[in-house]
Amino acid sequence: MSSELLDALTLLEKEKGISRDVLIDAIEAALVSAYRRNFNQAQNVRIDLNLQTGSMRVFARKEVVDQVFDPRLEISLDEATKISPNYQVEDVVEMEVTPKNFGRIAAQTAKQVVTQRVREAERGIIYSEFIDREEDIMTGIVQRLDSKFIYVSLGKIEALLPVNEQMPNERYKPHDRIKVFITKVEKTTKGPQIFVSRTHPGLLKRLFEIEVPEIYDGTVEIKSVAREAGDRSKISVHSDNHEVDPVGSCVGQKGTRVQAIVNELKGEKIDIVKWSEDPVVFVANSLSPSKVLDVMVNEAEKATTVVVPDYQLSLAIGKRGQNARLAAKLTGWKIDIKSETDARELGIYPREETIKLFENETDLDYDLEDDELE
Repeated sequence: MSSELLDALTLLEKEKGISRDVLIDAIEAALVSAYRRNFNQAQNVRIDLNLQTGSMRVFARKEVVDQVFDPRLEISLDEATKISPNYQVEDVVEMEVTPKNFGRIAAQTAKQVVTQRVREAERGIIYSEFIDREEDIMTGIVQRLDSKFIYVSLGKIEALLPVNEQMPNERYKPHDRIKVFITKVEKTTKGPQIFVSRTHPGLLKRLFEIEVPEIYDGTVEIKSVAREAGDRSKISVHSDNHEVDPVGSCVGQKGTRVQAIVNELKGEKIDIVKWSEDPVVFVANSLSPSKVLDVMVNEAEKATTVVVPDYQLSLAIGKRGQNARLAAKLTGWKIDIKSETDARELGIYPREETIKLFENETDLDYDLEDDELE
């Protein structure tokens, strides 16, 4: 081993953050293993590295005993006292056994250990960096595709975008730049493995945090998100500041803020509704763009019956029930939608206590193509 290697260890400590002492301990342990393997030795040995000169010596360590049973591990008291009269039983005698051609083996072993430790350290650094970014958004570049994954470069590592996390309305090509949501960071024997998504509701939430300063600084809060990726999403927002319109903040002037998110999601339609702690108001808002006449709440079953005008029944339900389904996900309430005529026939509408609540209802929803719900 040369002094150049020791200089390299010092450099690695500065650049990679790997302690030189840790590397030296690892090299010593590897050299012991290499000595036993290459020279067919089973004895207990110690490696002595001189950090000043870079020289290396191997010492066999033997216990002083009255009667020797294993000469590789033990030495008799008589033999030990020939080396030094001060030795006593149970002392340990060290004798140099450095092989003549051990330098080449030592250099190869040291190189392997350093390379392995550097790789492990780099993996550890990458894992530490990305575990803190779990449930965060990053911009990546599509590298390659196969039947199971799209491989997305995030700079230091390739992330995996599984088929079921890809948006059905998107087609990906190598070198495409895409924003992805980090769903999981795992430690494996081959290093960190990162899974990302384009369909996760968290992606929509993070995009709004990027585009809307009021969400980023906490003035406006995203309360819930319901998403059918590539098709339609609903998001509920709230602000404790009564001077701030949470829906207007998310929409932006002439819809610029939400339009940027729609463009990123390749035309996915987005409904932004105002959250309320009152389930009657919240459920009514969540069914936007449909007008709601009444909402009856069953607290025990966490269910609601919603009455809408006859001509808006299909709008409230949506294509293949999508609008009602997303509203139920958004609010956490079961929603049963009935037309005004059916509700009157059942005798459940009108109710005087709720008529005034919906008389002055305003549309708090932003949607690109409301007519497509029908």
